[in-house]
Amino acid sequence: MEWHGETLEPLRRQMVQFATLQLDDAAAAEDAVQEAIAAAMRHAASFAGRSALKTWVFAILKNKIRDELRRRARLVPFSGSGGRDEEEEPLTELFDRRGHWLPEARPQAWGDPEAVENDRQFWVVFHLCLERLPPKQAQVFMMREMLELTTPEICRNLELTENHVNVLLYRARMRLRVCIEDRWFEKDDG
Repeated sequence: MEWHGETLEPLRRQMVQFATLQLDDAAAAEDAVQEAIAAAMRHAASFAGRSALKTWVFAILKNKIRDELRRRARLVPFSGSGGRDEEEEPLTELFDRRGHWLPEARPQAWGDPEAVENDRQFWVVFHLCLERLPPKQAQVFMMREMLELTTPEICRNLELTENHVNVLLYRARMRLRVCIEDRWFEKDDG
């Protein structure tokens, strides 16, 4: 395992970006990243290589972020604002007025998920699509799917209603689906 600057700096930048999105505080994000890197260095001997170094260090960072969000939840009173993101637009381009998929927007078969998961390029496209989500949607999606926080925990941390969290998750998933289909899966033109 290499911890010199050339290897660590790109990873550290990715970690800071991820932590900043989740914590919405650059200083807290930097602290979480430093703690995660320090913990990884302290426990480097226990790194068995069963996963990539990046995966292992990000798992440590996810735990640090979870701890920070839970600490904040104990300190910050819940206001239950649940306001609408200004940057969100309705997804009317995907559905008809009865709520059914428009023929051109209908989800396509994605093939064998295990084969797709093993393809590293898929994750590059997924990451690019995730970066294009509106910030609040990306934050809620990552809290749920990456940090594995429950809906009530997300609500407390972001001062959102459960309904708003569910709407943000739905919109994030729909936007990711559309982006991934456009950039990864071939369209059937025939």
